[in-house]
This record gives sequence, C-alpha cells and structure tokens, in this order.
Amino acid sequence: MFKVISNRLEQGYRTTTYPKEPIQLYSGFRGLPEINSQCDPVIVRQCADLCPQEAILAAEKKIDLGRCTFCGECAQVADGAFVRFSQNFEMGTAHREDLITSGSLPDLAAHAKIHFKKLFGRSLQLRQVSAGGCNACEADTNVLNTPFFDLSRFGIDFVASPRHADGLHVTGPITVNMKAALLATYEAIPAPKLVIASGCCPISGGPFHGSGEIVGDLNSLIPVDLYIPGCPPHPLTTLHALLAFFK
Repeated sequence: MFKVISNRLEQGYRTTTYPKEPIQLYSGFRGLPEINSQCDPVIVRQCADLCPQEAILAAEKKIDLGRCTFCGECAQVADGAFVRFSQNFEMGTAHREDLITSGSLPDLAAHAKIHFKKLFGRSLQLRQVSAGGCNACEADTNVLNTPFFDLSRFGIDFVASPRHADGLHVTGPITVNMKAALLATYEAIPAPKLVIASGCCPISGGPFHGSGEIVGDLNSLIPVDLYIPGCPPHPLTTLHALLAFFK
C-alpha cells in the first residue's frame, strides 16, 4: 500500500480531462475529412481512381467513411485540392448512410436513443468480439482501459461473459469461420441489447471487401446501433462515440 501511495504522489494525476476540456491530437492524425465541393471533377476522379477502398463517390463528391482506411492518398492529389484530413476525431454515427459524407456528420447525441439511459442506468457493460481482425482495432480499444483514458470512470466496462453484457462491440471483417461464434455471442446477451460496429472492417469489410472468406457488413447479420469509422478508430474516436451516444 505504501508503494501505491508513493507512486501516486510521484506520478501525479495522469488521466485526461477530456471531454470536460478539448484535447489536441498530433499534427499527423487523419480525422474527419474536409471536402472541397467546388473541386474540379477531373481531380475528384483522380482521387477516386487512386482510392484502394473505392471509398470516394466522384459523382457526388463524397467519401464513404465506412470504407475509408484513412490512408491519405487522396489528400496527396493536387496538394489536397479535393480532400484534406482534419484533426477532428469525433466521427461516430447512428446510421450507416451518415458515413457517406461531404465533410460533415450529424450530431451523434441528437441521434442517441434516449431510452438507453433508462434501460442501463449510469453503467454500460460491453462484450468485445474480434471477428477476424488484425488486432489494430482491439489494441486501440484496450488503450481505453489505461489510466490516461480510464473508461471505467464513465461507468463503461468491457466484460468477459456476454451474459453480463448490455451490448456487443465488434471489430474485424467477420470471417466465415467467426460468423457462428459471433451470432452465438449476440444471442447470449440478454435483451434489451445494442450492437457497435467499430472500424471499417465490420462496417463494410474494409481492406477485405469483396472477399468470399468474410461476411463484411455486420448490419447484414444483426442490427447495428452505433458505427465508429477508422482503421483503426482512434481511442478518442471510440470514447467520444460511446459518451455521446449513451451518456
């Protein structure tokens, strides 16, 4: 106990003050894209042809964040004449179609289901399932349990058993081999329950889109309540989405 108290006095308080105070990410972070709707269609088409995810809708001058891996290739075309990436990490949405954006997203809190608080009170227990992911999304989700983010202070925790959970947090492209296990986990969670698709893989298949070895679109299996884009989503993107939608 003496060592614990000594370490605390030595290290001080390390937990971020977000969301009470804004937080600035490093300059290289690629967040919500800023799109020039007046851009020359030729440049837009060049960006679309370059995109490995086919996430750019050239005719509509929009980007599908559910497919985007934020590689930044499009921002290199014509010195970012069509797309530039901001440092805005607040990108969660309640509806899949909202991720197809021209540079803005609806207020997530306004789309939150008010009855969530009535159902779950001041706590939210989630069961995390990696449905065939590369472990990047899982790693950046685990970071939320470190002292800097301290997810538990908001009453949100990840639990081992689906029977103890209020909802399902899914990462990975949902491989064929993981489909049955994922559905079994979903069925084991008592109703009412909610589902979160975290990362471009469960939202659209991500880099594995079109492969016969994956299911890809989580919403085609079970109804999704919250979408968190990214590859992987930044821990703050996940934290903001959880707080805005459920709190």
